[in-house]
Amino acid sequence: MSITVELSALRRGDRAVAGGKGANLGELVAGGFDVPPGFVVTTDAYHRFVTEAGIADQIVRAATDWEPAEAERLASRLIEDAPLPAELEDAIAAAYRALGDAVPVAVRSSATAEDLGAASFAGQQESFLNVRGEEALVDAVRRCWASVWGERAIEYRRHAGVAASDVAMAVVVQQMVDADASGVMFTANPDNGRLEQVVINAAFGLGESVVGGSVTPDTLVVEPAAGRVVGRSTATKSVWTRPLASGTVEEPLAEDRRGAAVLSDDEALELAGLGVRVQEHAGAPQDIEWARAAGRFWLVQSRPITSLPPRVGDVPTQWPIDDPSGLYARASIIEQLPDPLSPLFADLAPSSVIGALESLFSTLGGGEKYEGGGFPIINGYPYYYYPRRLLLKLLRRTPVMLGMLAGRRKRFDPAQNWREKALPEYRFISSAWAGRDLAAVPTAELIDGLRDLLDAGCRYYTAVQTVMPFVSMNDVLFENAYTRLARRPGDPEATTFLVGFDSEPIRADKALHDLATWVRAQPALANALRAGGSLDGVPGEVREAWRRRLDAYLAEFGHATANLDFMAPVPADDPVPVLDGVRFYLDSDADPAARQRRLATAREDATRALLARLDPARRALLGRLVRAAQRDAPVREDALAAQGLAWPVMRRICRELGRRLVAGRVIEAADDVYWLHADELTSTDDLRDRVEQRKATWRGQRRATPSQLLPEQAWRRWLGRFMPARQDAAADGPIRGTASSGGRVTATARVVGGPADFGALNPGEVLVAAITTPAYTPLFARASAVVTDVGGPLSHSSIVAREYGIPAVLGTAVATSRIHSGDTVTVDGERGVVTIDGAAAG
Repeated sequence: MSITVELSALRRGDRAVAGGKGANLGELVAGGFDVPPGFVVTTDAYHRFVTEAGIADQIVRAATDWEPAEAERLASRLIEDAPLPAELEDAIAAAYRALGDAVPVAVRSSATAEDLGAASFAGQQESFLNVRGEEALVDAVRRCWASVWGERAIEYRRHAGVAASDVAMAVVVQQMVDADASGVMFTANPDNGRLEQVVINAAFGLGESVVGGSVTPDTLVVEPAAGRVVGRSTATKSVWTRPLASGTVEEPLAEDRRGAAVLSDDEALELAGLGVRVQEHAGAPQDIEWARAAGRFWLVQSRPITSLPPRVGDVPTQWPIDDPSGLYARASIIEQLPDPLSPLFADLAPSSVIGALESLFSTLGGGEKYEGGGFPIINGYPYYYYPRRLLLKLLRRTPVMLGMLAGRRKRFDPAQNWREKALPEYRFISSAWAGRDLAAVPTAELIDGLRDLLDAGCRYYTAVQTVMPFVSMNDVLFENAYTRLARRPGDPEATTFLVGFDSEPIRADKALHDLATWVRAQPALANALRAGGSLDGVPGEVREAWRRRLDAYLAEFGHATANLDFMAPVPADDPVPVLDGVRFYLDSDADPAARQRRLATAREDATRALLARLDPARRALLGRLVRAAQRDAPVREDALAAQGLAWPVMRRICRELGRRLVAGRVIEAADDVYWLHADELTSTDDLRDRVEQRKATWRGQRRATPSQLLPEQAWRRWLGRFMPARQDAAADGPIRGTASSGGRVTATARVVGGPADFGALNPGEVLVAAITTPAYTPLFARASAVVTDVGGPLSHSSIVAREYGIPAVLGTAVATSRIHSGDTVTVDGERGVVTIDGAAAG
């Protein structure tokens, strides 16, 4: 049995003897890298110690069955009190003397379960720096052995599925480097997954301050192949760690060094080049700890990077346009396209959107043509493009079109057009394709069908958009008249008269509650859904009944879209958001039907009381206005909720096309079809690399914040006041938006990027989203308030927030970028202000 082994004698395969850290360091020595000399106290030494002391089984049982904190206390006491065999102590002392006369050493834990390909266990065990003398070394070795049974290490291993009986501890002992600078280097960028970028963290002194988090290090991003530093953040470093006669001390850094860069560009390139050579030797991206002494770089640890994010492309900073005299705007249907478009949707959408606009303009414009407008995609984001001549034409026709929408010209009634023409036509084409066996349809016909369905969806959306001003006008007219002519101190808000109605999103929420009520009466099913696991333990007849009820719900409401890009799933083909809603209602007292009845009663009582106390003239005016506003209150949500009718069918067509392309080895997975261009849907080439490149580009684009209006000029900034998101959003201080539903709440924020995040919203949290659509409605029952990047007083967020009686601040432009999940925020729905963590409201 070997008690100690020199680092130079170890290789990567010696993990069982030297632990992960020791084996990796031995491999670096073999590769010719500068590694401080040292040795490893082997796992055999650890096993002999705990076996001869009779404590091995006790420690493993405690680490397996006890609470981690209790197991740590037991293991620490047993290891501290047990005698160390003389042979072990003598061998450790001899190996230490071979390094030199009482040289300072670093003593680091090296467990067999660390630095694996799937889990690094970084920071789970202990390190001791600047240890001097044999007695201090033996004590440090003993403390390293105990650290393998620390509370955090036990919890981490349990999460990673590593059994306590499989764990053993080696200890690395290395001569200390008297470092003037040190830090960590990642040979692939952990922020964006780029393999060509090396990220270096650097601070003055020993690396303890960096690894321990007591100092914010400089961060440099280097592209070694290009020979350049592409990013640098020089931190203010208030402290540094330096060695003492024994041990280390953290002390203030001299004022003139606090803002100084630790590494020059040339030094960063040298260090990054070293990292690349380590990666090439190891065969995988590495997480490396380094130190610099007298201008020489040393490697003191290297482990594989166990997880990298998907590659992220460049984040756009310029927004190029073809016509500086024109107007590029993100509004209307684009409000429901918050992310960069998938390549396939970006190819098909422009012709569908412009075709629908041309048809609408012809109807409302007295036969005039909608000429010159476009739907350009800039950095992945769609814009409406209006050349100057089209803007002038729209301004000229606006009074006529508004008159038609207001009903003064009876030849076009928006609500009637929506109910009797647009919706039936849209249902017809969606239903026709829904009933077809797509596997039997030729590819060319599937592609034509996809175009036809998107055309139909866009035509329907333009019809919905004609309803909006019609509904909005009645709402605004009543609210203004009530506020100016009738409201007294203590009277209800105008919104009290306009809530409590049945609309499609509210019906969907009530149906979800009914579904959860039925599930609650099936205990085995309820418990299985709460656990989010298999239904195998649920009786067969209950499983079948559940599937029938869920399928019926999805057939009626499963077309709700959170993003109109058909790449985004809808509940019909990915019911996870629905299941999240069922789980919430299983254990909640919330009842949307009871809430609606309370609101309806309050509305009717308020209406009767208002009209009863007014004089005849005001009663006639307010009566006419409130009845018109109440008649139209649910229309907007009903119209918008049907928008997604074609989306489940389009996604089925895309999956069928994707399945065929997978069979032809054109793409890797059926859902990769969305990353193809339209002319590639019949390709026979291998496009898998292109798909990955396009995904990376999209991820980079998604990190950008597109301007609402382009180009950014003074008169356009004025126009920005009418856009669905603020143009003057601040980078700090209070977040300001549109006050859309009253009340004030302080609570924890939850940023929801889409349906995949719905389950993360806990009851009582503030819902923060780019935009909400009818698909988000079930979340309003859980949320204490709503904050969005995009939206106005008559948007979905506003209307539903009023129905649920929670504050809403909308159209902030920056909420999802400035607020992070877990932040404490105050949402003031009266003032339209959101503050983060007690920042001054201003």
